[in-house]
Amino acid sequence: MRRLPSLPALRAFEAAGRHLSFRRAAAELLVTPSAISHQVQRLEQELGTALFVRKTRAIALTPAGERYLDGVRRAFDLLAEETRAVRAPERAVLRVSLLASFATHWLVPRLGRFAAAHPEIELRLEPSNALVDIGGGEADLAIRYGTGGWPEVEATLLLADRIAPVVSPALLDRGPPIAAPADLLRHTLLLSYAREPIEWPAWSAAHGFDLARARTLMLHDYNIVLEAALAGQGVAMGRHALIGEKLRGGALVEPLGGPPFAPPGLGYWLVTR
Repeated sequence: MRRLPSLPALRAFEAAGRHLSFRRAAAELLVTPSAISHQVQRLEQELGTALFVRKTRAIALTPAGERYLDGVRRAFDLLAEETRAVRAPERAVLRVSLLASFATHWLVPRLGRFAAAHPEIELRLEPSNALVDIGGGEADLAIRYGTGGWPEVEATLLLADRIAPVVSPALLDRGPPIAAPADLLRHTLLLSYAREPIEWPAWSAAHGFDLARARTLMLHDYNIVLEAALAGQGVAMGRHALIGEKLRGGALVEPLGGPPFAPPGLGYWLVTR
């Protein structure tokens, strides 16, 4: 059986020999200088030889200490190299800032496929309505909703969207009926907060609807807008990229019919800088 000194004693000696200071070695190893001195003394006793010459305010290696330090360093380097060789590769962390609604209704159902295709990546989703500073390290990339053209960022259209007013069947049953855009004025329009509102203004302009006369309810997040619409609290602007299942299942309906409206450039954008 090999008789080897303890690992804490070897680490204390290597750090002290490298720094030629018990104090700096202690700071590196997060212990006290007296603990370093004690470990070195135990090592010297075990080896039966002095490794350091202690002076009033400094230490120096003895010839035996210089030789032993070289060997300990080579042993530590070999141990570190073999550890790296057998250690499982670390997973890269990808921080994605995105709207909670996009995460809930589009991205999360697809996460299983992403994880299977990229097991080396740890995905961290960080919901936010703000246009984060990618260059400043707030996230690695962001997914935002709009028509692009944001200043001082690079954005690529990831998923184009189409929009149309949607309501719950219960609201239609309760009335008043919605047969034309003007009938929307008899209901509450559900809006999600945005620095530059796009959906309702764009749809209204395309359909001759006077949005200024509408009764509105401003909600913080599009997830809340959808929940309010499902509960029959008003009319939401349906984002087809997110609500396909709810339309197919009948939880939401488009009372005006016709094809959904596709404003130029509207959709989810990948912001990379």
